[in-house]
Amino acid sequence: MNYFTYILESELNGRYYVGSCQDVPARLKRHNEGATPSTKPYRPWRVAWTQQPDCKEAALRREREIKRMKSRQYIERLIAGGK
Repeated sequence: MNYFTYILESELNGRYYVGSCQDVPARLKRHNEGATPSTKPYRPWRVAWTQQPDCKEAALRREREIKRMKSRQYIERLIAGGK
């Protein structure tokens, strides 16, 4: 199965959300429907970045790595095409 690490950007205020899943379009739809309490107040969301690691575990590791950085600049570099 394919797994992805993704970054969403709020069209409301530019906030970012980092997650991982198997189906990014379906997950985006759930975020925009308000199914996720942490993202509900900042709708609508758009996909700003995705990466497809080798497996589910790698996708989860990458998600945690990005979240640990706690850096908007780091996220913006990823979106702009940096590593």
